[in-house]
Amino acid sequence: MRDVVTGARRIVVKVGSSSLTTAAGGIDEQRIDALVDTLGGLATSGREVVLVSSGAIAAGLSPLNLPRRPRDLATQQAAASVGQGLLMGRYTAGFARHRITVGQVLLTVDDVTRRAHYRNAYRTLRKLLDLGALPIVNENDTVATEEIRFGDNDRLAALVAALADADLLVLLSDVDALYTASPSDPSSRRISLVTDESDLSGVSISTPSKSGVGTGGMVTKVEAARIATGFGIPVVLTAAPLAARALAGEDVGTLFQAASSRPAARLFWLANATSPRGRLHLDAGAVAAVVARRKSLLPAGITAVDGSFAAGDPVDLVDAGSGTPVARGLVNYDAVELPALLGRSTHELSAALGPGYEREVVHRDDLVLL
Repeated sequence: MRDVVTGARRIVVKVGSSSLTTAAGGIDEQRIDALVDTLGGLATSGREVVLVSSGAIAAGLSPLNLPRRPRDLATQQAAASVGQGLLMGRYTAGFARHRITVGQVLLTVDDVTRRAHYRNAYRTLRKLLDLGALPIVNENDTVATEEIRFGDNDRLAALVAALADADLLVLLSDVDALYTASPSDPSSRRISLVTDESDLSGVSISTPSKSGVGTGGMVTKVEAARIATGFGIPVVLTAAPLAARALAGEDVGTLFQAASSRPAARLFWLANATSPRGRLHLDAGAVAAVVARRKSLLPAGITAVDGSFAAGDPVDLVDAGSGTPVARGLVNYDAVELPALLGRSTHELSAALGPGYEREVVHRDDLVLL
């Protein structure tokens, strides 16, 4: 038995599109009912459950007479708009059999990277759990753009697990475990436990999803496991039909062992949830100040600016000598403002332009080393 599984009190479970829908793209009611019964039993036993559910776009294909998952963002958003309601309706009816109320939580990247949004997302999840409801989370595909997408719900699930301060993340897929090679290879064997990166040495993780309705594959699941375990949360990867056995602590699927300590939550988000909108090139002195002395970034240490970004956006801080990103932070200026400030001290800028220009370009509280 896996004690980290049976002892977990707050559990985030992620299920992929291929585990919820038919080959034609519609909702598979039997699969959803089986999952609901497993999670409903878990929730009624006194454990807290958060479900991260894919399937909105897939569920919207058939009603819109779309033969396959669309590639363009606008049609994906239209399918998500139709499918999300159908999916939530099914979950609401299913969990009602267990006398469990569900709540819908739709997130974008901004919701876990901008300070006010992050607090709001945390409070919503916390209050739903306090009230005995079961949160059902999905990316807000209807409004997300290419620039502010999580990209896949495996990554979203890892970030939600950290946001919810979960004890366990369970990734349910159409593959029953991580294997040393493709599961169809006769020489392949199941990996029961991953303790660190060395256990993945030589392992092929390029196995795609068997379905045409999902976006993930084994690569995204292993990356999600890296994110969650880096925050101190163990991860179980297995197939949806094995969910009950996995959650009972049986040795099915693959268990990824958690790191021994947790980083600061918001900085964890900044490193793992964001994509940089630009790059600030730092001289050697600024690199030393930011990396070695953990100081804020000031205009005097910046040599060049790349990209188009607004105040509050994430940017990478790059060693101008090597071109290597050394940190990521939330910038306090628009890209168009910065060139006129480079190489100048905050005291000089305050005297010339006013006290509003005495602020840091990136404050140390909004900065994480890479």
